[in-house]
Amino acid sequence: MTSIKTNSSAMTALRSLQSTNKMLDETQNRISTGYKVSTATDNAAYWSIATTMRSDNKALSTVQDALGLGSAKIDVTYTGLNSSIEVIDEIKSKLVASREPGVDRTKIQDEIGQLQQQLIAIADSASFSGENWLSVDSGAAGYTQVKSVVASFTRTDTAVSVDTIDVDTGTVELFDADDQSGILDSTFTTTGAGALTVSVSTLDITVATVTDADIDSMISNVDAKLALMTTAASDIGAIQKRMINQTDFVANLIDSIDRGVGALVDADMSKESTRLQALQTQQQLGIQSLSIANSGAQSILALFQ
Repeated sequence: MTSIKTNSSAMTALRSLQSTNKMLDETQNRISTGYKVSTATDNAAYWSIATTMRSDNKALSTVQDALGLGSAKIDVTYTGLNSSIEVIDEIKSKLVASREPGVDRTKIQDEIGQLQQQLIAIADSASFSGENWLSVDSGAAGYTQVKSVVASFTRTDTAVSVDTIDVDTGTVELFDADDQSGILDSTFTTTGAGALTVSVSTLDITVATVTDADIDSMISNVDAKLALMTTAASDIGAIQKRMINQTDFVANLIDSIDRGVGALVDADMSKESTRLQALQTQQQLGIQSLSIANSGAQSILALFQ
């Protein structure tokens, strides 16, 4: 039945065109934003997950920065320890040389004195971002022996947490201005007749009461300090390696989260481009169909002429 009151063909064509326009707007929005889920109205669940994970990735980026800062401190500390070990080797060699009969110990002590000053200079300069783990003052306000470096950000079903890598600087400090408990300023007593109480940084082989036995004791204690420094450098190296691994892991984790979020909300541009062309064609056909449907009433008028 043909009616001039109700044009069902035009109504159908209009609804079809409106549906096509809606899908076309959606496709154009995906192409312009690059997202298939850009707001909560697109897909509330995916949008919520993506928003949370993007926030976590920002936190992980901060963790990366913290690891970089911590790694720099560790690297400076290791460099200082390694350089100090080389100087301690020299001091030990000078002490051994001083045991040679007829050697001028005064000249050897001059060299040892310079090496001792070098140890102090190395420890004092091993500082990064205002922190020095080799030359400390344990009595200073706010001093903490255990240093923490932010290493990871973790989310569970119920909570979030920040994990750290802890470094006990008490095992690596060379000088402590408060109580002289560092590796190089802690004292020992020689076992010779002189029975001198000295440290690696203050020993003096030109003291009148120094005997060969005292020098032997100095050599033994310097070697013991060298062993402590070697162990400290080894521990710092292990922590350094852990930080490198953790930095690589965090970087890979950030990339993985980005990929996961992308799989949820990113638009497939090839697919959307093809869809856009198809919808544009449908839109043109819909406009033509609506035009044809609307022209039906004009055909009825011809019957009454």
